[in-house]
Amino acid sequence: MPAPTQQPISILSETECWELMSSASLGRLITSVDGQPEIFPVNFVVQHRTVLFRTAEGTKLSSAVINKNVLFEADDHNAVGGWSVVIRGLARTLRTDAEIDEAERGQLLSWIATVKPHYVRIRPLRVTGRRLLFGSEPDREFTIT
Repeated sequence: MPAPTQQPISILSETECWELMSSASLGRLITSVDGQPEIFPVNFVVQHRTVLFRTAEGTKLSSAVINKNVLFEADDHNAVGGWSVVIRGLARTLRTDAEIDEAERGQLLSWIATVKPHYVRIRPLRVTGRRLLFGSEPDREFTIT
């Protein structure tokens, strides 16, 4: 009996999504600025099934805090396949000493030489993900009429 073939796209469980997100360090924050969608690349860590990133004052911080409802996406791939996880959630800046102390235990370091004093945590409302198996496009059948 031939081995079952894997589907080119499979849905990930929430646990699989968090495991994959924990292996990544670069993602994209999607929010709205002046009623228009904006996307910001950020380095991040997963902490207690939330997404944590740091930022300076500016558009990224204000749009995440004003809108609160955000999307966050991370993905990765190799020669065989890839994955993508999207988190719909609520963003808020951390303000109390206890919140900031907890965030600092996440070992989130800035990738560039700028001061980023603000921590933002995204609490998930919905987590979805897909695993992709790369391969050639299946043969198409063309009908000549």
